[in-house]
Amino acid sequence: MEELFNYIRKFGILNAQDELLIAKGIQEITVQKGDPFIEAGKVSQRIAFVKEGVFRSLYYNRQGDDFTRYFIYEGRFIGDFQGFTDQLPAHEYIEAITDAVLLVIDLNTFKILEEKITIWPVLFARIHGFVAENKLKVASIMLNQDAKSRYIHFLNHYPGLANRVPQSMLASYLGITPSSLSRIRRNIL
Repeated sequence: MEELFNYIRKFGILNAQDELLIAKGIQEITVQKGDPFIEAGKVSQRIAFVKEGVFRSLYYNRQGDDFTRYFIYEGRFIGDFQGFTDQLPAHEYIEAITDAVLLVIDLNTFKILEEKITIWPVLFARIHGFVAENKLKVASIMLNQDAKSRYIHFLNHYPGLANRVPQSMLASYLGITPSSLSRIRRNIL
């Protein structure tokens, strides 16, 4: 639970009573590898903080091929923030790549936290803004670099993650084929 509070403290100050209220409202759950946390077309009733494990955000094209948009791992929030707060259907899936442990905040708890913790709406808005800004930065990098540079950027910014995700998902994230990723890996080692 301390990892969660350390993360939240980056965006604002909570007192001990606020932290106790948050801790009481959080549920720790396990998610099995391959299971969804968010499903496209469904309204999300929860967000979570990743305590252990790796997830990916993905979408499917009309032919049924999946495309990885980004990865989420320990020490980060996971969920469809906008859909959760506005109670709108999600546009993407978020699924576990590994077995995982999450600290979940459901919608009812979130509303209680909004009512009882004065700074909660500001904290959540800052967290949501931070997550959205990071997604935009990554998308910009992905559009402006060649495949080798994208892979090197991934290795530098997400140390150890390349060994935790399947090569096909990493290739999808990088926008290349698995065989191209194998060639790039051989050439930089």
